[in-house]
Amino acid sequence: MAADLKEKTTRYERMLADALDEAEALPPEGTPLSAMADDCREMAESYLDDGRHFREADDWVNALASFSYGYGWLDAGVRMGLFSIPDETELFTT
Repeated sequence: MAADLKEKTTRYERMLADALDEAEALPPEGTPLSAMADDCREMAESYLDDGRHFREADDWVNALASFSYGYGWLDAGVRMGLFSIPDETELFTT
């Protein structure tokens, strides 16, 4: 059974937005790792904005791709230890 593109896109947008709300940068400000965490968050936020723009333009494929890329940036930052996340979350692959 094929996935419903609009449902999946909406779900990924919500997952990325929720993940951004839950992830907190760990490295002390002013350190190189803090700059890396800032970069990961900025990329995730930018892809969230891009995805919303594509969705509003009825471009569901690029919206889903943007949300997925943004989520990948944030998830990679979590896996590298740049962000703390709640123990009970299921939003990340830790």
